[in-house]
Amino acid sequence: MSLYMKFMGIHLKGAMQYKISYLLTMLGQFLVSFNVFLGILFMFDRFHEVKSYRFSEVLLCYSIVLFSFSFAEMFMRGFDAFASTIGNGEFDRILLRPRNIILLVVSSKIDFTRFGRMIQAVIILIYGIRKSELVWGPARILTLLLMIAGGVVIFGCLFLVYASICFFTLEGLEFMNILTDGAREYGRYPFDVYGKAVMRFCTYLVPYTLFQYYPFQYLIGRTDRLYYLLYPLIGCLFMIPCLVLWRFGVRHYQSTGS
Repeated sequence: MSLYMKFMGIHLKGAMQYKISYLLTMLGQFLVSFNVFLGILFMFDRFHEVKSYRFSEVLLCYSIVLFSFSFAEMFMRGFDAFASTIGNGEFDRILLRPRNIILLVVSSKIDFTRFGRMIQAVIILIYGIRKSELVWGPARILTLLLMIAGGVVIFGCLFLVYASICFFTLEGLEFMNILTDGAREYGRYPFDVYGKAVMRFCTYLVPYTLFQYYPFQYLIGRTDRLYYLLYPLIGCLFMIPCLVLWRFGVRHYQSTGS
C-alpha cells in the first residue's frame, strides 16, 4: 500500500500541474452525468413512477451505481488503457519489475477527474436519502456500504476482463463498454424494470443484480429478507473467474516487439 500511495501521489501531482485543465475536465464529467439526472427528473415529472419505483428510490439506485462505477474507473483506469500499454511495449517493462503485475498496471494510470462524477453521486445520494423517508438503522447503512463496495469490485473486475482480452486482440474491444459504461447508464433503474431476460443475464453472467437489485429491495423496504444485504459479498466471487482469465492471458502473452 505504501508503494501504491506513492504512485497515487505522483498522479495527483501530475494532475495539479495543469489545475485549470483538471478542474474543467472534472466539471465536464460532472455535467455529463448531470444530464442523466435531468433525464430521470423529466421522466418522473411526466410519469411519477417507473414499475412502482418512486423518484427517490431511483435516485438512490442511480447514485449507488454511479459512485461505484466512478470509483472503480478512477482507480482501475490502468486496465481501461491496457491496449496502449501492450501496444507500446510498456507491459514488457512491467513484467521485468519485482512487484505484483496487477498493482503496477493499476498504478500506471489513476484518473482523478472522475471526482466530478463521484461528487454528483454523493449529492444525489444525500438528496435521495432525504426524500425517501426511510428509517436508517445499522442494517440499512451496512447494506448501502456493501452495495457500493460490491459495485466497485464488479466494475473493477469488468475492467480486468477488458484488459485480459487485450492479450489476444492487442486492441481494446468496444463491446466491453456495454458492460461498463452501459451498465452505468441502464443501472440507473433497478434491473427488474428491463424484464426477465436482462435479470437473468445480470445475475448469472455478470452479477450486477447482486450489488444493485437484490440488496436494493431490502434497502427500500420491499422485502424483509435480511440475507439480501450479503448478496454484494457473493457478487465479489466474480473476481475469481476474472483473475483466472487474467493469469491465462499473462501466461500466453507474446511481446509486441515494440
